[in-house]
Amino acid sequence: MPVSDAEMGDAAITLGELLEGQGRMIVTAESCTGGWVAKTLTDKAGSSAYVTGGLVTYSNEAKIRLLGVSEQSLDIYGAVSEAVVREMVAGAVSATGSDVAVAISGVAGPGGGSKEKPVGTVWFAWGTGADRTETGLKHFEGNRDDVRRQAVLFALQSVTGFLERL
Repeated sequence: MPVSDAEMGDAAITLGELLEGQGRMIVTAESCTGGWVAKTLTDKAGSSAYVTGGLVTYSNEAKIRLLGVSEQSLDIYGAVSEAVVREMVAGAVSATGSDVAVAISGVAGPGGGSKEKPVGTVWFAWGTGADRTETGLKHFEGNRDDVRRQAVLFALQSVTGFLERL
């Protein structure tokens, strides 16, 4: 379960090389990972060739104001939901003009979980906007750091797979 810095770094390099090779720019829209995906992508010098930026939208208010997530989606489904991460991708692409976005919203713990969404529940979305977005739901084990590291790695690998299929 524990994900190392090296594993995350290797996944970020793989994604970065793919983005650069395809001439695409990425933006991240992160909640429970707090910008860790963007940090990992920008650890490599020259990453400005493929990283537009990152939006840490930890609060619902930030999701609404910065990404255009609807209050209705947040009220009905909650922040940790497929509907919200889909809207986060669309909002991030729209706000930045990036070619692709990845969004993450989850319950990293140790508190905050519920029966329906226990600690370790993380929703992901990645895509080119509202027209072409994929999603994934994971239930990670471990402490807060473990959950966040697993989420970062899964996000990087998922976007890589998506771009390889385009």
